[in-house]
Amino acid sequence: MNRLSRNDSSLLAEWWFTIDRVLLAVILALAAAGLVLSLAASPAVAVKKGFSPYHFVERQVVFVAIAVTALFVVSMLGPRNIRRLALLLFAGMIAAMIAVLIAGEEINGARRWLRFAGFSLQPSEFAKPAFVVISAWGLAEARERRDMPGLAIAVAAFVVLAAVLAQQPDVGQTLLVTLVWAAMLMMAGQPIAWVVGLAGVSVAGLGAAYLMLPYVRLRIDRFFSQAPGDNSQAERALQSFIEGGFFGRGPGEGTIKSVLPDAHTDFIFAVVAEEYGVLACLALLALFGFIVVRTFVRTLDEPDLFVRLCATGLVMMLGLQALINMAVNVGLVPPKGITLPFVSAGGSSTVAVGIAFGMVLALGRRRPRLLASRGRIAAAGELNQGRLVR
Repeated sequence: MNRLSRNDSSLLAEWWFTIDRVLLAVILALAAAGLVLSLAASPAVAVKKGFSPYHFVERQVVFVAIAVTALFVVSMLGPRNIRRLALLLFAGMIAAMIAVLIAGEEINGARRWLRFAGFSLQPSEFAKPAFVVISAWGLAEARERRDMPGLAIAVAAFVVLAAVLAQQPDVGQTLLVTLVWAAMLMMAGQPIAWVVGLAGVSVAGLGAAYLMLPYVRLRIDRFFSQAPGDNSQAERALQSFIEGGFFGRGPGEGTIKSVLPDAHTDFIFAVVAEEYGVLACLALLALFGFIVVRTFVRTLDEPDLFVRLCATGLVMMLGLQALINMAVNVGLVPPKGITLPFVSAGGSSTVAVGIAFGMVLALGRRRPRLLASRGRIAAAGELNQGRLVR
């Protein structure tokens, strides 16, 4: 096999020499860690549900393979094709989310899944990264082109997604989308009054959810009134950190996964704490932190506002999702049904995260043509400055 050369003009060579290989390696390490941790958390849940011990592990291997493939394919796209993909994905997933409201299966008072041919799909997971791309494009256009209704497009995307999520209802995802959109508004230079108004609407929405949705009220009431020994999911998850200590009880030695119904999804972080210890949890936190910080630093000198908003918005969404999941596991916030990206088991979440990371890698590529054009612009500026001095 011939080695790739910088003089090679093939798509693969251009991708390899322009991609952030350090960030790619860390993301792949996170996916591999997710598979190992799924092996620890899933068998007990599978047996309890009447499946073979490695039912969820085998499914997760397939999902991760699909997600990594999607990551590589999407990372080869340019910004224009990223926007096109996001538009198609957003339109398709909003339609699917409306279909969920009509024909989706109701579980614990919420409709979030479409089931067909033995498979299930959670459209909101795919709608989130597409929403960030569309919002970034709209906000960038609003700053750079006054003849385009960019701000109206960004507002419409947020209103549509938040409204459909609220109808499911999915309070956790609605809150996540709102936080990310508020941050993007500030980064785009929109008036602070927009963010303040959005915060007020969010507080009102949470109050309405508490009053109108029994499961939300139950979770919040139990969170603020729980006492030691009440045996709730949050209390059990927190206990796993105490029992695991710094180094854990050892792979397969944990007991929390046999008593928590969502040990392989929402509470996998607690399983990690009990079996591998707090140090392993800190290592996971460091992986997410590195991905977020590296993306932020890499986009600091990016002149394209859309690329800057989109890349930072995507990693902010993934980072906040990870923080919320971890906060639930350590008892800082009430349970919200939000997964840990690339670690929690689940097809929709895993594949959607793969697409999102692929978009981040694609937008962070250092393309030779772009760099050359920047060099020509800089050279022209220096030449003009020299003429003025003379």
